[in-house]
Amino acid sequence: MADPKLLKQIEAFVGREYGRVYAWDQVNAPMIRHWCEIMGVDNPLYTDPAFAREAGFDDIVAPPAMLQVWCMGGLDNENYAPGSTDENSFEVLKVIEGYGYPAVVAVNTELSFERHVTLGETLYYTSHVDSISEEKTTGLGTGFFVTLAMPFYSKSDSGTDEKVGELMFRVFKFKPAHAAKPEEKAVKKDDKPARMRPLPGVSDDTRFFWEGCEQNKLLIQRCTSCQTLRHPPAPVCIECHSFDWDSIEASGQAKLYSFVVMHYPEVAPFDHPNPIGLIELEEGVRLIAGLVGVDPKNLEIGQKLQVEFNRFDDRQTLPQFRPVA
Repeated sequence: MADPKLLKQIEAFVGREYGRVYAWDQVNAPMIRHWCEIMGVDNPLYTDPAFAREAGFDDIVAPPAMLQVWCMGGLDNENYAPGSTDENSFEVLKVIEGYGYPAVVAVNTELSFERHVTLGETLYYTSHVDSISEEKTTGLGTGFFVTLAMPFYSKSDSGTDEKVGELMFRVFKFKPAHAAKPEEKAVKKDDKPARMRPLPGVSDDTRFFWEGCEQNKLLIQRCTSCQTLRHPPAPVCIECHSFDWDSIEASGQAKLYSFVVMHYPEVAPFDHPNPIGLIELEEGVRLIAGLVGVDPKNLEIGQKLQVEFNRFDDRQTLPQFRPVA
């Protein structure tokens, strides 16, 4: 049961308004182009002025999903543009933490859009605490869901700024669920059979890949019409739409394109912390796989990796990747 004093304090935060956070730059074509390239978006409405004019716009427009990007602080999250507020819109989390809720996890975001954003516009957002839930108990623990609303505006010289969209951002501030002590875990291990790793879903499209793993081969699907490699496997070529394909054996040499490290919740039978990489193979395709022989603190984007095949529960062989010295 939550402390009544805490409930009274956090209730006062609901509806509280926080000041403006400005974009560093006006909406511009280079940033749109870079974003589209990184995200793999090829809609000409965002990159081709002639196409955009035929669609009824004066010039290219920004992808709606970029809305949050314009007002980000940069690599230093506190490096906001001049004129921005220095208020902490999530100050309520510190209040909740003071009552014994130390952990926080982002839950979800929702973006909504009023219209396209066009070149030359200066954007900013304000924020307010939209809601704070009653105390809830989840698999992670017990705490409060805090939702922040951030409406985005286009600044006007006339002073009649126009709303162009809104971001809803929700976090869970909580007390972690009870973690068993080592001696408790030992008792449970004796009482229950060891949990095995879940088996992957195998279909007619992916069977060749998993059969290759059993032979310590990393197989990549290839279109026999245009030679395009693709992963994950699919029934149709993404380039020429041919249904004809075979596979090639990858070298196993790769680099780390991105990664996450799972700390909590701890899920048996995986080790924790559990580093998982987005691996870019030498052949150009990417796949997700576990990382072994690594210190999660020393992982670096771009570091070289090599595949190795490991057997689990005597029923599945998985490709995992180890750093190359």
